[in-house]
Amino acid sequence: MAADAAHGPSGDSTSNVPLFTQVEFCIVRSQGLKEEVADKLAKSLEAHGAVQRPLKSSNGRIPLDEVTHIISVTSDFPDYDGAISALIPVVKPDWVESSITKRRLANPRQYSPDPKLFFSGLVVCCADLPSGDKDAILGGVLAMGGLHSGAVTRMVTHIVALTTDHEKCRTAINKGLKCKIVLPHWFDDCLKLGKRIDEGPYLLPDPEILRKRPEDYIPEAGRPDLRGASSARPGRLPTPSGSPSPDRRDLHVFSHKRVMLSADLEIGGHLRGTLEGLITSSGGSVTGSVYKADIFICQYRENNNFRIASRAGKDVGNLSWLYHLITYNTWTSPLRRLLHYPIAREGLPGFKDFRISLSNYNGEARIYLENLARAAGGEFTKTMKQDNTHLITAHMVSEKCDAAKEWNINMVNHLWLEESYAKWQIQTLANPRYTHFPPRTNLGEVVGQTQIDKQAIERFFFPKGSEVDPAAEDGYLSKPMHQNNQSFTSTKVSNSSAVQLSSSAKDPDPIHAIRSDGTTPRATKEIRRHSEDTSLRTPAAFRFTQDGKENETPSTTGSRGAKDRAVAKLHELAPDIALYEKERKRVGGVMYGGRNTSEGKGLEASRKRSISMDDDSGMEGSEQARESKRVKKAKGPPSMRLMLSGYRRWVGQPRREHDERGRLKDLGIMITQDPASCTHLAAPSIVRTQKFVTALAFAPAILSANYVEQCLAKNEKLPPQDFALKDTEGEKRLGLKLTDALKRAKANKQQLLQDFTIYCTENIRGGFDTYKSIVEVNGGKCMLYRARSGSITSLRAGGPEGSYEDTGPAKEEHVYLISGPTSEEARLWSKFRQMVQGIGKIPRIVRTDWLLDLAISQRFHWQMDWELTEKDVDG
Repeated sequence: MAADAAHGPSGDSTSNVPLFTQVEFCIVRSQGLKEEVADKLAKSLEAHGAVQRPLKSSNGRIPLDEVTHIISVTSDFPDYDGAISALIPVVKPDWVESSITKRRLANPRQYSPDPKLFFSGLVVCCADLPSGDKDAILGGVLAMGGLHSGAVTRMVTHIVALTTDHEKCRTAINKGLKCKIVLPHWFDDCLKLGKRIDEGPYLLPDPEILRKRPEDYIPEAGRPDLRGASSARPGRLPTPSGSPSPDRRDLHVFSHKRVMLSADLEIGGHLRGTLEGLITSSGGSVTGSVYKADIFICQYRENNNFRIASRAGKDVGNLSWLYHLITYNTWTSPLRRLLHYPIAREGLPGFKDFRISLSNYNGEARIYLENLARAAGGEFTKTMKQDNTHLITAHMVSEKCDAAKEWNINMVNHLWLEESYAKWQIQTLANPRYTHFPPRTNLGEVVGQTQIDKQAIERFFFPKGSEVDPAAEDGYLSKPMHQNNQSFTSTKVSNSSAVQLSSSAKDPDPIHAIRSDGTTPRATKEIRRHSEDTSLRTPAAFRFTQDGKENETPSTTGSRGAKDRAVAKLHELAPDIALYEKERKRVGGVMYGGRNTSEGKGLEASRKRSISMDDDSGMEGSEQARESKRVKKAKGPPSMRLMLSGYRRWVGQPRREHDERGRLKDLGIMITQDPASCTHLAAPSIVRTQKFVTALAFAPAILSANYVEQCLAKNEKLPPQDFALKDTEGEKRLGLKLTDALKRAKANKQQLLQDFTIYCTENIRGGFDTYKSIVEVNGGKCMLYRARSGSITSLRAGGPEGSYEDTGPAKEEHVYLISGPTSEEARLWSKFRQMVQGIGKIPRIVRTDWLLDLAISQRFHWQMDWELTEKDVDG
């Protein structure tokens, strides 16, 4: 929908279709966009056929499933990441004016508020430049969000020239156009730094960089916008906490938000009460449960609540960020400013060996860099001595810089410190970005523009696999609950037995969530005493224990709906619990006890026939006791969980399959259909079946299908290592070694497609669900692509910017669509390309071979013959 609108009807004078007829928009009102300007924009859009969508009344968020465009002067609003993931263009107000002027919808990428696209809004025209320099400049401008114009028009913002003698420059001067004539050096310096600096020193006809000497004084550059973001631990609220001011009475930034204040903030009761009062008076609420919270405020990253909130995608910030929200009454992301995010207690590894001094930074920028150096774990010194390791300077004109050259101290700009902290890795000084100092520019003007790299922080502090309870109740993550160590012998459970959600005003560090994995435990002492390090199994309920406490009395507070569901769940589990307790008391326990002889004879006499059901989902013990009515011959649990793929022995012979699966189970070989639980995979060769490809992600031992037949023939479990699959022809055909693929699978840990979203057409040969399962077992997401109105909101980009894994070519730039070559599927290709290009990424429409080869080889690589083009369409 968004991309269709962005590249839809031109709306010129020859058409009766309004220009914005396919546009459904929402305007983000912020400090940078005045109310009257926003109202004028809305009227202008509606006058040309657009439809304005209001914010959701329940939470004040943008209805992403209803809009095609978002108008904003900044990317710093809560729904920005969601909009970009859904391929919904976020554009500056200039996009509206430009589209109306051109009488067609302008390219939204050139009007993006994304700070990474620092040339967004620029329209560049080149004058007397060599062709090579011109191509290099225009390539950089287009890559960073700008536009190129061959002629001088009113839309041009910058003319790149060496002098003002060129005809284009004279035209701009004579017509009084509001464009700047700059030297090409400005673009070069901006691209080297990755930041847009002031073009003042580069302006023709008398550029300062050519007129003044390098040692001449460079003016100071203040950053007043760093106020409230220059320290990770503010001393006090920026305004008095007595009688609320008019601004305080109108506070709305916490509307519809649930906020949790962590215990590690170490604030007094009076201040905490003041903060809670401000939150509630602005329409928010305060909670003691991290699972219920929308916003979590803490000081340090090293606690479980930080990990839980971060893994759940909640807004996590520190007290400085909370004060900033209260002061300015405007939402800003805690990732937007480095010191608005919780800090690490021990600092960045390796940074404690650094002694850092500053030069040429002043005001809030200097305070910010001092505190950032300390937060990173380094030692900051106001005066510089020979034992200092680094001098961070805004330019090269100072006594400290001269001394640093003499003492051989590393001189870098602030980007080295900021990006080391943001990426949580010490950046190499060999990167020219960190040692580049543009002439006549004070780099203090671009201090504080670096944001937290969430992917890097996630890798170090809350990696995937961190224990977070995925069960959601009442719209939030419910806490694991503690079960008292008691026996249930009745199938009736009263309401008083229900385990209730606990909510504490304190900030406990929850232990890892303990979940049922579908199996029944042995009756061991460890399980009886509910060890915190042992996972409970059916029929145990969720539990929650605090450090040093074996039992916890359930709270009487919480959601009534959650209580009712807990009671209902216990009623459902009551028969299982009673059976478990009965089986546990017998000799041999749940797993190995079986039925005694008298029970077996009595049952055999009363039943008409024995029904045996194979268990491929891992349900054993008491679950099997109910499902399988025959006497067990196995003396222990199956030691091998075997998945079969391409096995033809049982095709069309269900009776034979039933009998032989039972024989294999008696030998200790359980046939399973779950690739995640299988320990071995048997196949006649390397086959491209769903079972084979999905199981490979878990690196099982791969055997020849002959292994099953030999075990049945000899009526014993044979050594599996003697039957390893050997398929030289298949390996040659696929260009891989199966042993190498298994090694890579173990190293990948089902994360080969981590952070990828792969799209698939609806009518793909083999079925969408087949490819979805392959993508998901390799850590990615698979989305159905129909190119219909309304389906665009579910579209996601193929990998986040700044991805730290080097698993493939330009992973963060490409978005993949798996398709067949049919004409019906080919009709979707052009819309897919438009959508992906609209967010500045590269579309790739690929055959199914691409995914199958990737999943079998367990490595990310590319071959040109995998890409589909219009030439490949059938017929």
